[in-house]
Parts: sequence; structure tokens; C-alpha cells
Amino acid sequence: MPLAEKALIARIRRQVSRSAAVRIGIGDDCAVLRIPVGHEALVTTDFSLEGIHFRRDWHSPESVGHRCLARGLSDIAAMGGQPIATFISLALPRGTPQRWIDGFSRGLLALAKKWSITLAGGDTAESPAGILADVVVLGSAPKGKAILRSGARPGDFIYVTGKLGGSAATLHRLMKNPRSKLALRDFPSHFFPEPRLEVGRILREKNLATSMIDLSDGLSTDLSHICDESSAGAEISAEAIPLAAIGRPATKVKLDSALHGGEDYELLFTASHRKKIPSQIDGIPITRIGRITGNKKIVLLNKGRASELKPRGWEHFTR
Repeated sequence: MPLAEKALIARIRRQVSRSAAVRIGIGDDCAVLRIPVGHEALVTTDFSLEGIHFRRDWHSPESVGHRCLARGLSDIAAMGGQPIATFISLALPRGTPQRWIDGFSRGLLALAKKWSITLAGGDTAESPAGILADVVVLGSAPKGKAILRSGARPGDFIYVTGKLGGSAATLHRLMKNPRSKLALRDFPSHFFPEPRLEVGRILREKNLATSMIDLSDGLSTDLSHICDESSAGAEISAEAIPLAAIGRPATKVKLDSALHGGEDYELLFTASHRKKIPSQIDGIPITRIGRITGNKKIVLLNKGRASELKPRGWEHFTR
């Protein structure tokens, strides 16, 4: 059973690292934060729900905490921003073991420490069924410089960071054999995804990306968001899409996982064909997979055949 609310908050507060950007954190009605001069605030929020985004028999509490924060940090990365602080509202069933909560905190706070941000507040409540975590991340970007989804133009090339499909393929393995115990180190893209904050920052600072989004819902769906917001279309090559390898021995995932799987938390961005995009940024591979077109359709080229690529990634209320 969890500690009483006041004791639980005090326990979490003792684990929180301080940050110069947070003048007042946990302990008052509101946090008091410092936004860098000449910057605008970036704010994102993401729910993580037991049974939808994680299962306690599959995911360690450290993995759940890490993944909850990684989702928000990835949104900041997609704007080319710098994270400042995070907030979490955590609803717990009465029977949740305190050791699970401690593990969750360790996972979340370890990732926060890596990116020099602090947990500046939140809320706790009793849930009638299942764990619910709502994580808010505050970041910033120089005024007028945040990278939006709406900047892609016909002729721009389309790029992705890293490799795709690993998280979805891992989930498929778990669903196929629900009692399997996967070694976390062999499936890092699912259990401990890394937000591409440095890549996003460098793309913004060097003025390389015309539009950008993080790959949380699947390449087909997230590319459609870019196209919708930019009033454009796209053409991508199946052969060019970098496929992840998972497990031990490592095996490449299927194209379907890369196209529609989601939860990769890599970056999808567009850049002018006149810009020279490096093959790596911050040690992360960058792959050109296609180009933006003016016909407002997304076309997949696969072994010489062209077909329309419909968004089939994750979307709530459609399944």
C-alpha cells in the first residue's frame, strides 16, 4: 500500500535534484520557474495509463517512470527546445506496493537528472482501478525559433533519426507471449527510449529543419500530421527506412512495425534540398527517406511499386 499522501510527497521531494531554473518547487501551491531571457515557453502533457501504455507484469516500475518522462521530453525535442522542469500527477490504486512507487520515481528522476531538469510539482490521488500518470514538461526555445509541423514545403527532403519499429516489435512479442520475460537490455528502444533532445536543439540552432515531429504514433501517422499542417504531401521509399534490430541475437523488425508501430520517440523532420544534412548528429544516425510533394497524398515506393500510405499508427478512440 502507498504511504499516506503527505508522507509520499515528502519521500519523493527528498529524491528531487535542485535546478537553477526552478526558484520554488515542491512545497508551495505553485512552482516558480525562470524562463531564459528572449525565450518562449514550451508546454506539453502526456497521459500514461496502466493497460494502455504499460503493464506491470511486462514493464518494471523504473521503465514506466522513464517512459512517462521520455514522452514529454521527446515533444520538447521535436520543437528544438530545451527542457526546464517537469510535473507529475500520479493516481494509484490503494493496493499499489510502495516499492513500485519508489521504482517509478527512480526511473523518472534518473532521466530528469540526465537532462538537468527537476521535478517541480504535481499531485497524487487514489485511483479506483489502475495506475494513471499525467506528466507535464515545461521547456523553452528562443522567440520565434521553435520548429513547427507546418513548415514543410514541396521539394524538401524527409529525414528520420535512429532506427524505427523496435518498440512496436517488442510489444508484439509481449502480446504474442504475454508470460514472456524479456531482458530489458536487449529491447532498449521500448523499455528505455531516449528522447533526441540534442539532435532537436542542433537542428534548430543550425537552422536545418523546416518542420519536425517526434515519432510517437508511428511514421505513417506522424508524417500525415506534418503533411496536414503544411498543406503538402509526401513520397517515401520503403527501402530507405532504417529498421531497428531487437533481441539477442538481434533481428531486424518488419517494415510494418516501422511504418505504423509508434513509440519510437525518434525525430521526423524536413529540410530544404539546398541544406547539407550530416549523416549523424550527436552520434545519432540521420537517414533521408523521401521528399515533400505538392499533391497532399503520402505515397510509399516499395520495390518499384507506388501505393498510397494511409495513417495506421496509434489513435485513441478508433480501436
